Amino acid sequence: MSARAYLGLGSNMGDKRAMIAEALARLAALPGVAVAARSRDYRTPPWGDTDQDWFVNACAAVDTTLSPHALLEVCLDVERAMGRKRLRKWGPRIIDIDLLDYDGLPIASDTLTLPHPHLLERAFVLIPLAEIAGDLRIGGRPVGQLAGRFTDAGISAMPDDEP
Repeated sequence: MSARAYLGLGSNMGDKRAMIAEALARLAALPGVAVAARSRDYRTPPWGDTDQDWFVNACAAVDTTLSPHALLEVCLDVERAMGRKRLRKWGPRIIDIDLLDYDGLPIASDTLTLPHPHLLERAFVLIPLAEIAGDLRIGGRPVGQLAGRFTDAGISAMPDDEP
C-alpha cells in the first residue's frame, strides 16, 4: 500500500540548489520511494538562528511504501551520506530533509511528530508546499491558505538559471 508524504528540503552551504537536487535523486533511487512532485527552489532568509547564510528551500511530494518512521530514517540516512553534521540547533547545513506530513496521519512519538511541529510558523516551508499541495489540509486548513499569511517573508522563487 502506498502513502503520500511531503518533505521539506533546505541547504545553505556549498551549491545549495545542487544539494537539494542530489537529496531528491538519492531518495528517488531508494526502494519504496517515488518523487511525485517538486516545488521550485526558493531563496529564503535563515530562521531560528539568523546568524548564517541564506537558504535554498523546496518541498517534494513522495509516494512511499515505507512506514512514517522508516521514511524519516531514510531521510536522515541521506542527510548523513551527503555529509550533514548537526553542530548547532538551526545552524548551517549542507542538507536538511524534514518529514512534514504522511497521509494526514497524526503521529507523536519520541522520534517523530506529524504534522511537523514547526510547519505552521515556517513560511519557507508553507510557500513551496502550497505550490505542490495547496489543498493539503494541516490543522483543518488548506496549506495554500496558511501560506497566504506570509506576504512579506523575504522568500522568493529562484529563476532556473540562478545558482
